Amino acid sequence: MTDYHINIFYSEEDGGYIADIPDLDSCSAFGATPEEALAEVSRAKAAWLEAARQAGRPIPPPRYRPAIYQTTR
Repeated sequence: MTDYHINIFYSEEDGGYIADIPDLDSCSAFGATPEEALAEVSRAKAAWLEAARQAGRPIPPPRYRPAIYQTTR
């Protein structure tokens, strides 16, 4: 995996789309369309990573994989 997984889903409560990155704690964004939510969470990811670097905090590697992509052995 070369980048972080992004979940995008529609929220009735918020009346739009939410995008989140499970590997980055509290990294999420809102958009009126899935494309807008994706663009917003991409900006949020860049800000999250920069803030972690500046604070000297560890940056987690991409690990999250939805069950649909996991294989059983």
